[in-house]
Amino acid sequence: MLDKLQIVKQRFDEVSDLIIQPDIISDQKRYVQLTREYKDLRSLMDKREAYIEFTNNLNEAEEIIADGSDPEMVEMAKMQYDEAKEGIPKLEEEIKVLLIPKDPEDAKNAVVELRAGTGGDEASIFAGDLFRMYTKYCEGKGWSVSTVDFSEGTNGGFKEIQFEVSGDDVYGTLKFEAGVHRVQRVPQTETQGRVHTSAATVMVFPEAEEFDVEIDPKDVRIDYFCSSGPGGQSVNTTYSAVRLTHEPTGLVAQCQDQKSQHKNKEKAFKVLRSRLYDLELAKKQEEDAAKRGSMVSSGDRSAKIRTYNYPQGRVTDHRIGLTLYDLQNIVNGDIQKIIDELQLAENTEKLKASDETI
Repeated sequence: MLDKLQIVKQRFDEVSDLIIQPDIISDQKRYVQLTREYKDLRSLMDKREAYIEFTNNLNEAEEIIADGSDPEMVEMAKMQYDEAKEGIPKLEEEIKVLLIPKDPEDAKNAVVELRAGTGGDEASIFAGDLFRMYTKYCEGKGWSVSTVDFSEGTNGGFKEIQFEVSGDDVYGTLKFEAGVHRVQRVPQTETQGRVHTSAATVMVFPEAEEFDVEIDPKDVRIDYFCSSGPGGQSVNTTYSAVRLTHEPTGLVAQCQDQKSQHKNKEKAFKVLRSRLYDLELAKKQEEDAAKRGSMVSSGDRSAKIRTYNYPQGRVTDHRIGLTLYDLQNIVNGDIQKIIDELQLAENTEKLKASDETI
């Protein structure tokens, strides 16, 4: 383990030196990549220091116990020995996970899109419930949420809503939410008390930096129109909303959330870049998932991933067979335990794959 950590330390020292070089600082793409790598390596360096301290304590304790000349010192050494013996295996497991090569996309911010699926008005209401769930979860993490575009349902909720999430390791956390979510409950419009099944699709894109995707302005058609929905006269009567169409791919991005046409255009370009970037990423995810036989993050957006059953108060994640009878807290944003289990499942797959290649 120390040999592996020594190789990591050499890279950490190298990156520490590189990020203060003027030519690196002036190269935005390289600088961003290296500062992210520095942050990840710093975590490993902290674990390395703790690991060295444990191994030193273990060796020191063994020497004192073997000497045995001072009973009081031997008693203290036994406690030190037990603490190190217990701590080393736990620390080794943590280090193994940190040594798994990180997906460079994980540190990025994310664009999330919710779309009502089968189920009519109830599906739109469910999409609204999911938006509230994610908003509360993100607020609890200290992340900021900003709406990009939305289309309201006729009886509440949203036919479609897009929002940006900014913070630390946002995409690496929210990517597990991509797929089809089902709800089983008695809709507000149901008069006979029958349980209906409705669905909404969640899409999560890593937010692309300008240097990740170059868009030729000649390839983009820009349309301006009046915003719809709440926002007051200035939003609804001026041509502040922006729709971008990327003609080579047919991808469309629009934003009507801001009063400023310039800000809407800026946000729409951010979403368009992220969608184009995601096209390439989806191919890579499918290839990686096929290699690992992964069900956790396969990139298949048609896959049914989770069911929220209201009569039973149950939430089931079908990818890992996890069932929790805690529906009310989960729909109020307490989804961390589900994400933790999904991350654990993915890390286990990656560890197996790395062990097989050694």
